[in-house]
Amino acid sequence: MIECVVNVSEGRRAEVLATLGATAGPALLDVHSDPFHHRSVFTLAGVDAVRALSVAAVNLLDLSEHEGVHPRLGVVDVVPFVPLVGSTITEVLDERDRFATWAADELGVPCFLYGPERTLPEIRRRAWVDLRPDTGPDKPHPTAGAMCVGARPVLVAYNVYLDGVDLAGARRIAARIRGPHLRALGLQVGDRVQVSMNLIDPALVGPAQAYDAVAQHARVEQAELVGLITEAVLYAIPRWRWVELDLGPDRTVESRWARMT
Repeated sequence: MIECVVNVSEGRRAEVLATLGATAGPALLDVHSDPFHHRSVFTLAGVDAVRALSVAAVNLLDLSEHEGVHPRLGVVDVVPFVPLVGSTITEVLDERDRFATWAADELGVPCFLYGPERTLPEIRRRAWVDLRPDTGPDKPHPTAGAMCVGARPVLVAYNVYLDGVDLAGARRIAARIRGPHLRALGLQVGDRVQVSMNLIDPALVGPAQAYDAVAQHARVEQAELVGLITEAVLYAIPRWRWVELDLGPDRTVESRWARMT
């Protein structure tokens, strides 16, 4: 079982998002969109639907017209392949490399690889500065930019909105809680601020620990799960906290995958 969690730089136009989602067919497990991030996360079962989704996104979207609070390098910004039950990191590395070669050859979009070689934050810091693409042209595609194509273990994307804190305060909190198992940014989201997080090893730092780390520094207004989590991560958290943490059994990869079969 392999999933692909495609981050696309479009979070506002419902008709465009519906068209993109339709290209994935039954492989589409979840879509999470945010108009302020101007970004959508498409969780896909398997490795086939990502190509059709990428073709549609490159044809429909233009990075030169994009604005949003989330960092991005391309219209198909991040394409991580993730091993679940019955698959290995070696398999997803092979899928990653095949996809990056295909995207370069068929779409003309340069791809930066992450995984064992480097992290995604490293690509964001170094791309087009002292880091060149691993596949494809040596300059960004004129409308599609570049792709960050990865192979990684399961992570959890998680946002916490703050009450009574400004952007500078959110950035200070993000810096305080950031660590090897938790990446964090303070972002302005409309008239609210949030600490936007990636939980790199949710078995060690899961949604409950991330929420509590933020709550040590500010009052939390709302938690938000981005995409899906695994059952192992969910059931490690006491049930009485699920609503507070924006979790539930219908928000797992396994429950969505079961609907396909």
